[in-house]
Amino acid sequence: MSDCNLTSTCPFFNDRMSNKPATAELIKSMYCKDDFNNCARMVVAKALGRDKVPVDLLPSQAQRALEIVTAL
Repeated sequence: MSDCNLTSTCPFFNDRMSNKPATAELIKSMYCKDDFNNCARMVVAKALGRDKVPVDLLPSQAQRALEIVTAL
């Protein structure tokens, strides 16, 4: 299992959900430490650049990522 190369600067990975630590750890293990190519944040970053990733976009919001990518 490898980590996403964006974790060092990703707002989600770096305590975006500090009020829900168990949920955050579950999502991190699913997207940031395993299947990061399906992370909604990664999808937008790859398609449009890291500066176009909304701060509030969660890794599991694939539909929203698709809407962001196709809207531009």
